[in-house]
Amino acid sequence: MIYPRKHRRTRRYLRALTFVAAAFSLAGCAHQSATHSITLYERLGGAVKIDAVVENLLYRIADDPEVVVFFANTNIDLFADSLASQLCDVSDGPCRYEGPPMDRAHQHMGLTDVHFNRLVEHLDAAMQEEGIALGARNELLGRLAPMYADVMRRQ
Repeated sequence: MIYPRKHRRTRRYLRALTFVAAAFSLAGCAHQSATHSITLYERLGGAVKIDAVVENLLYRIADDPEVVVFFANTNIDLFADSLASQLCDVSDGPCRYEGPPMDRAHQHMGLTDVHFNRLVEHLDAAMQEEGIALGARNELLGRLAPMYADVMRRQ
């Protein structure tokens, strides 16, 4: 079938438009997958920011008479290093947490939901003060949440 000249131009225009739309669509997919390849560890700010969050958290714990009693016999430097390592590991960073399992580390401490929730609040407040974005904070807290059962198992 022979199309008038006007229709051939329209078809070429539509093909070109389809090609451009497909190219933009693929570029958007490439950008989206590149964005998703950023780890939570990187979104948290890496080791420097995690260390700052842990230090901030320790000051908050020290100022909370309801919680600080659980750390009376704790080597704070060791605890800080262990917690930073755990946060790094949980957030897909280069660290591997090698401390004790959560149930053993917290056994027979007498922790209640109030204490647990208070520590979560302190951690979130420390992350906020250190400038961690809401999405990264929520994702980290979501990854830590399953540890609740282990922490509370032997109370």
